[in-house]
Amino acid sequence: MKLANLLKTAAMLTAVCLTACSSPAEQARVEQEGNLLERIQQKGEMTVGLEGDWAPWSYHDTATNELVGFDTEVAQKIGEKLGVKVNVVEAPWESLFAGLDSERYDMVVNGVDITEERSQKYDFSEPYAYNHTVLIVRNDNEDIKSFDDLKDKNTVNSIGSTYMELAEQFGAKTTGVSTLNDTLQNVIDKRADATLNAEVSYLDYLSEHPDAPVKIAATYDDATKVAIPTRKGNPEFTEAVSNAIKEMKESGELKSLSEKYFKSDITEE
Repeated sequence: MKLANLLKTAAMLTAVCLTACSSPAEQARVEQEGNLLERIQQKGEMTVGLEGDWAPWSYHDTATNELVGFDTEVAQKIGEKLGVKVNVVEAPWESLFAGLDSERYDMVVNGVDITEERSQKYDFSEPYAYNHTVLIVRNDNEDIKSFDDLKDKNTVNSIGSTYMELAEQFGAKTTGVSTLNDTLQNVIDKRADATLNAEVSYLDYLSEHPDAPVKIAATYDDATKVAIPTRKGNPEFTEAVSNAIKEMKESGELKSLSEKYFKSDITEE
């Protein structure tokens, strides 16, 4: 049985149980609101937040201006498996979690690393990718050769990102900007000493800007787990998203998408 059909059946059984076992007040609330998964399936659509300018995760095709990318297609595939339409809303990184908090989005699909701090506020799906963080400097920079060399250096990163947090852990002075291109341009123009980002994103940038005077100074040892954050209190929805990711892994769809956009498989640790 398809995942979407299983989810609909589970939702019906849950509703029956709640009607039979809950208090009259709770029954009324559930009938009016339902859980998030039920509401999404009743509407037949869900809303996903992502940046839209972070290649190859999500970006606009230069020829057609169509929104494409690994995360874009992952979100669409999850919608297919849940049996609903996906409405994508583009927003800057620094506002994505605020949009999730305010229920503007049902989930964020934007290469989000699982961290202890984020896990205290959000639930996370099954990981669907793994990130290796790299330290990027200008070609002529010989002062920074390791993460330890970041102490008292100026770095520029996406506001509130794990890359900014990591730079701060090594004693760097951090400045926040919105996009990967902005961070690298700051390094190229010598307005910053370094930046940190996902290795795959940096390599994608180099494929578009092969003459950019930048290089990788160091690679962080541990890979981070990339997953989909959802608001706490919606276990049925988070589980359904995880099941969709597991189905994509088992079918090979997830690996295929990774190889399409990253030219490698980043879906296995």
